[in-house]
Amino acid sequence: MDVMRLDFQLVLLRRMADHNPDLVENARRELGASIADMRETNKRWQAMVRSPRARGAAARYRSVLGEPAAVLPRRLGDVDCEARQWALPLWPGLRFEVLVGPDGGVWNEWLVRAPGTPAPRLRTLEDLTPWSCTVDEAARAFAPARPLEGTAPTRWGLAFTAPDRDGVRHEVVAEFTWGLLQRTAVLS
Repeated sequence: MDVMRLDFQLVLLRRMADHNPDLVENARRELGASIADMRETNKRWQAMVRSPRARGAAARYRSVLGEPAAVLPRRLGDVDCEARQWALPLWPGLRFEVLVGPDGGVWNEWLVRAPGTPAPRLRTLEDLTPWSCTVDEAARAFAPARPLEGTAPTRWGLAFTAPDRDGVRHEVVAEFTWGLLQRTAVLS
């Protein structure tokens, strides 16, 4: 695996560590990286993002991840966009997607299900385990879902109603980092 792609996966994991340290620890080991490696990689990423000479986000992802594995047209309302997707070895069933607007600006950056990979079966609260689904998959499974503002730029939330395994419906808030489910909270 090339070093830049490895480093990028560590950047994604660093933000997820706040919610799921055990999953992140296992993934970090799978990548053969130490805690110090993850910290140093994140430090370099933050410096690159915040540099006064920083490239735009679209160019930054291309320089770090190489050419996208897929470039797909997307239409949002009346605007034509481009979804650029890269495979990441740590999540073979997912793709890192950058949604680029007509002006070249990045509108969104997150993990999505890889084309041809079956989506998880999401029917009850018990199906909503950490790293089991993406924002879009949860929103579709438990429609209508209401988007919530995240606690950081790479975080999203959804509010929806979902049944437990006994069929009792509950109000739920789900939290996502880089588009991947991290945790849920049952409100009622």
